[in-house]
Amino acid sequence: MHGPRLPIIPSHLLKQYQVEDVGDTRFRACARLLQSMWREDQQLPVGSHQQTNEYDRCLGSRIDRASGSFGRNFLTTKIARLAKYETVYREPGAMIEEERLWHNLLSSQPLCFNLFGDMKLDLSMATRFWSSLFPDHMAKVEAIYFEHSPGRGDEAFIADHTAFDVLIAGQNRKGQRSFIAIEVKYSESMNEPAATMRPRYESVSARSGLFKDPEHPALRSAPIQQLWREHMLSQTILDNGLYDGGLFLVVHPAKNEDCSAAVASYKQHLHEPSSGNPAFATLTLEECVQGLRRIGESELADALFARYLDFDRIEAAIFGQEVQPM
Repeated sequence: MHGPRLPIIPSHLLKQYQVEDVGDTRFRACARLLQSMWREDQQLPVGSHQQTNEYDRCLGSRIDRASGSFGRNFLTTKIARLAKYETVYREPGAMIEEERLWHNLLSSQPLCFNLFGDMKLDLSMATRFWSSLFPDHMAKVEAIYFEHSPGRGDEAFIADHTAFDVLIAGQNRKGQRSFIAIEVKYSESMNEPAATMRPRYESVSARSGLFKDPEHPALRSAPIQQLWREHMLSQTILDNGLYDGGLFLVVHPAKNEDCSAAVASYKQHLHEPSSGNPAFATLTLEECVQGLRRIGESELADALFARYLDFDRIEAAIFGQEVQPM
């Protein structure tokens, strides 16, 4: 993509690939179109989205029921088998939305498995990846958990059902127990409705030492309220002695400007982490792909890039291969 930002997609192209959605942000429209292009590359039939109780609408960023049931929303059959295993044996109370997982190409749920599934199946690969990116936090990966919470509804934590998309557990280079708790975003704008406020949030926020102003209203509203809750959940993991140190990490595409803005806003509310606090960091999806290339996992890196990040295809579709950008 040669321009400074993603393009506004002409309506005829959205219609051609069956991805018109008036509610899409600029990034989400491009991501939805890219998923439809990938679907056609894989020769997968278009799926449908229930728009009202009266009819289903064909949507190019979804795959049909049969393809979904065969695990075609995943990059490999190995990852699809892992996703099925994790769904069947998920933690009590875990919110895995199976419709999104199996049929919605745009969802960040299958992205989690496509990005981190091979690492769960090969912890030596996971160690090479995470120790190269965050050597202070992870020198050896010992386990990877999907849709994980240390205690849903437990007052010892934050007394709700907040969970991490992925949690990497292992040891830091000092041999201490360490975790990396991950929230993965793809096309989300982070403007989802705020959670119901709970007294436990207030007490953890006040005593955590994470926030400059733990009572600030912005922490309790979009677009950063989810980050506030998950960072507090990370803090309570340390408070309960489950690990000696940790990192709360947000992964998102670099060109998703809504995510970038939300993360930047959230950082303004944070103190510098001290001993006993989980650090906060971000990692772009592009950096994840580059990290995989550095450790020799080029096949997975190429597949992830083609599926989620090859926005040059959209420019080519708009202008034609022969047109050079200004």
